[in-house]
Amino acid sequence: MALLEGKIALITGASRGIGKSIAQRFVQEGATVAFTYRSSEEKARELEAELTASGGTARGFKSDAGSLTESEELVAQVVEAFGTVDILINNAGITRDTLLLMRMSEEQWDDIMQVNLKSCFNLTKAVLRTMLKARSGSIINMSSVVGIQGNAGQANYSASKAGILGFTKSVALELGSRNIRCNAIAPGFIETEMTDALDEATVQGWRDAIPLKRGGRPEDVADACVFLGSNMSAYITGQTLSVDGGMRM
Repeated sequence: MALLEGKIALITGASRGIGKSIAQRFVQEGATVAFTYRSSEEKARELEAELTASGGTARGFKSDAGSLTESEELVAQVVEAFGTVDILINNAGITRDTLLLMRMSEEQWDDIMQVNLKSCFNLTKAVLRTMLKARSGSIINMSSVVGIQGNAGQANYSASKAGILGFTKSVALELGSRNIRCNAIAPGFIETEMTDALDEATVQGWRDAIPLKRGGRPEDVADACVFLGSNMSAYITGQTLSVDGGMRM
């Protein structure tokens, strides 16, 4: 039996990169997948068609995770379409990197907090009534290795990802008695479309500094999500699972 057979999963920011891989793996493991996109409609429709053609059930929803109103409307639409939400993956995120904090604009700070951190609050709050009614659920928040150790030039991004870790632990404490689990994943250097823009020397330097001597694949993060979303992790909550090839030990 597939690990996620019969589960309804909602994945934010899944039209590309890590989110796309999570959606693909979840369908492979038997889940029904609802995923969101904000602007990449063509890619979202392509993914929806791909997942459906493979025999899965999937549907893309245009929604801004940074808006509480849109998040509530999204969950209502997903519940209407599929009946419930068993797994929520707060994956939507952006970067607004700069060299130094002194050069960072207020807009660069606020944009990151709105999309990366507030979106976790929005979607988690929006899905709670459904999960509380079912007295079960798994919430997975996408943090980052830089949320644990920081990174020069990413004060905004690091702060948002560190905030996700505190949020995760608090939600786990609040909802554990209702059989709702909440965990975080902290990816390290994952090679996606975003890293394709970097020069090869920079990418190789990152690889060489990692004990496993390679960058991570989106599938590595997706597999961790399968584990945390499945009953295999039924006694795990409030934890941060680092998927970083050993770069932070």
